Amino acid sequence: MSLSNLFRKKSTSVILKEGGDGEHSGLTKVLTVKDLTFFGIAAIIGGGTFSAIGNACFSGGPGVVFLYIICAVACGFTAMCYAEFASRVPVSGSAYTYAYVSFGELFAWIIGWALLMEYSIGNIYIAFSWSGYFTNLLESFHIHLPEWLTINYQSAHDALVANKPGEGLTAWNTAPVVGGLRIIFDLPAVVINVLITYLVYKGTKESKNFSNAMVYIKLAIIVLVIIVGAMYVDIDNWTPFMPNGFGGVMAGVSAVFFAYIGFDAVSTLAEESKNPQRDLPRGMIYSLVICTIIYIVLALVLTGMVKYDLLGVSDPLAEIFALKGVKWMLFIVSIAAVVAMTSVMLVFQMGQPRIWMTMSRDGLMPKKFAEIHPKHKTPGFATIVTGLVVGIPIFFTDENFVLDFTSIGTLFAFVLVCGGVLMLSPQSEAELAERATKGKFRIPYINSKYIFPLICLGAFGAVQYFLPTFFPDTFTYSEHFFANNAPMVVFIILCVVMAVLAFFKNLSLIPLLGLISCCYLLTGMAVSNWQWFGIWLVIGLVVYFLYGYRNSRLNKLTS
Repeated sequence: MSLSNLFRKKSTSVILKEGGDGEHSGLTKVLTVKDLTFFGIAAIIGGGTFSAIGNACFSGGPGVVFLYIICAVACGFTAMCYAEFASRVPVSGSAYTYAYVSFGELFAWIIGWALLMEYSIGNIYIAFSWSGYFTNLLESFHIHLPEWLTINYQSAHDALVANKPGEGLTAWNTAPVVGGLRIIFDLPAVVINVLITYLVYKGTKESKNFSNAMVYIKLAIIVLVIIVGAMYVDIDNWTPFMPNGFGGVMAGVSAVFFAYIGFDAVSTLAEESKNPQRDLPRGMIYSLVICTIIYIVLALVLTGMVKYDLLGVSDPLAEIFALKGVKWMLFIVSIAAVVAMTSVMLVFQMGQPRIWMTMSRDGLMPKKFAEIHPKHKTPGFATIVTGLVVGIPIFFTDENFVLDFTSIGTLFAFVLVCGGVLMLSPQSEAELAERATKGKFRIPYINSKYIFPLICLGAFGAVQYFLPTFFPDTFTYSEHFFANNAPMVVFIILCVVMAVLAFFKNLSLIPLLGLISCCYLLTGMAVSNWQWFGIWLVIGLVVYFLYGYRNSRLNKLTS
């Protein structure tokens, strides 16, 4: 095994030949910039709005809006990097394809493996959240499902161990027993996964129409929630603004960042877009801007209606109106949540099969994953497998583990996308002129030679001035160093290294800022997140060396 083969790259010309209109044509081109924007909104406004925002506000208080802004800035820079890639490499595969062009095969595989967490495993969290709101909706019609059909086995067992009264303990005590095993599973979560998988299997056009309709509904209801909620805002609830300090704000990074990860799902739809080099970048950026405004306003309304410490629940929007006695809004919020999270599942369930399809084309996965259904024009087998990957863990995992697991994998993918843009070969004047003529997106080049080092010096100086104990505390080795300080130490060293590289290599400022901001968000991840992510990567590397390395198309070309 040659070490250089691990970093063999695919040229842009080869990827363009194989994807879209090339030898692997077959997907239907039906998506416009409006459809792509709506897919982005569909993916971003869902679990983050109706579920994860509660825990974020609980840990950060009203100051969580700063975290939403930080995440939006990081995602904004990252979205521009995605857009640059989408313009230059307009094929399915998202960050996986982009990494293959810029970093080589091993990193491409790692990204593809991380994206498996983002899309498939992230949908498990959405399915659980969807189930909670759907069950509440049924209750409003006086339809009651037994508790052992509305909760996952792990949560019920945890309730038993903690002897905590409520749904989990009731489910454990009332569940039927077959062969000594209690039958406890989240039936609504399983059913919605089956229905979404079927819809995605049927076709992109059908999925598009369904998604667009749901986006109109949920945007209208969210605006209603903001208007009605604003009438109950008490500005005294915004004091203190950061009750747990900035550390408390950053503690919500998993929940907040999870709200944003959907925008990159748009890039997986390149080969079904009518004009991907123009419309994909616009769709990603438009959806990100719209959703950021919604999140910030919604967080202010939530923390203004009730004290932040009442928001640590799985259904915060329903909770605030219940506390305020606005019962008619409970029904509307439940409908909006069901619609919103259905659309998120739809987009995520569309994204994962197309990444597997692209990896299969490259030989890193079995050929079956690249098969296009002759009638529906979708990657049929990969779609079914995605449904199984989401559906089976629903029976034995819980939503909190999934949320943290998904966020760290996505941030890791974003870091490599931003780094990949820094490593892309510069285009010729003719290529740049051709992109400008046809309205194709490109990141404006801003030389970071002096700007980025000055930004770092300014940031370090501000921290030292306002938080004089920060650097001594960070660089002090203690018993909990690796749990609390090590990520920040690595980040500071990275900033210094990138400042030196920016000065000598004249790096482009926007992707550099995207890289640094995503790395900063990674410092907010708990040690347990890193441990599980490390285990996941090791499993992925084993799969790659046992199958992907030998069966890679590039390996066959060079052997």
